Amino acid sequence: MKDIGQVIMKTLKSSPIPLDVFYDTDSICLYHGDCLAVMQTLPDSFVDMIFADPPYHLSNDGITCQAGKMVKVNKGKWDKSNGFEQDVEFHERWISECRRILKPSGTIWISGTSHNIFQCGYLLQKLGFHILNDITWYKPNAAPNLACKTFAHSHETLIWAVKDKRSKYIFNYDAMKSTNDQSDKFKNAGKQMRTVWGINSAPKSEKIFGKHPTQKPLTLLIRVITASTNAGSVILDPFNGGGTTGAAASIIGQRKYIGIDIDKEFLELTISRIEQAQSQRKLIG
Repeated sequence: MKDIGQVIMKTLKSSPIPLDVFYDTDSICLYHGDCLAVMQTLPDSFVDMIFADPPYHLSNDGITCQAGKMVKVNKGKWDKSNGFEQDVEFHERWISECRRILKPSGTIWISGTSHNIFQCGYLLQKLGFHILNDITWYKPNAAPNLACKTFAHSHETLIWAVKDKRSKYIFNYDAMKSTNDQSDKFKNAGKQMRTVWGINSAPKSEKIFGKHPTQKPLTLLIRVITASTNAGSVILDPFNGGGTTGAAASIIGQRKYIGIDIDKEFLELTISRIEQAQSQRKLIG
């Protein structure tokens, strides 16, 4: 496997559009730009695992509860809906690119809510993927529902899929049996891991460098990466956000990571988190 840096230099020379490589080492590459434009420059069958947390298209001037206060749900222009048809078209385009650059043995994880996850699940099947599991990520510390017109939203869904039903994919079954995360409300104690994961939302300790409005907790991504990659695996996050996927990969170690984001502020946040994770690994030895 070539270092990511070597592949990136090759794509830079062959790309018909300017590419902004924001951060580049032998094992980490962060792109600033549109995820579709960047993914189109990556080679076929290149990555072992994709974790995607696409826009929910939820920013509609509604309200939610944050730190005990009523706030708007608006997260940014990137989260604005362009209407059902255009939102579905957007999801189909990036999922199609994921299929092209994913190895035959690779897997894709997509995280979402009711606002987008059913669209993504339908498109995965339309494009020929085989769904392995849908995971319910239950948030014991979820915010209350201030409108009091529906049940309080307290979970997200993760879909785990392969390119083909016959794919020989990675699943570290024994590692999942032994998982005993302190934040997990459903500990395994040597039993099979089930599809309901009780993991709190990202704590303040994971936001010391700043935060992203849809930031995922490290515990969640460490579990995802541990379950479905091995040493040397290349991991892609086309919606890098707060950089949790890259930080988790650095904590686990021996993985290569590519992250893409349209916001330089969040890429700066990612660098700080990755460098902190790498420093911690050096101290541990």
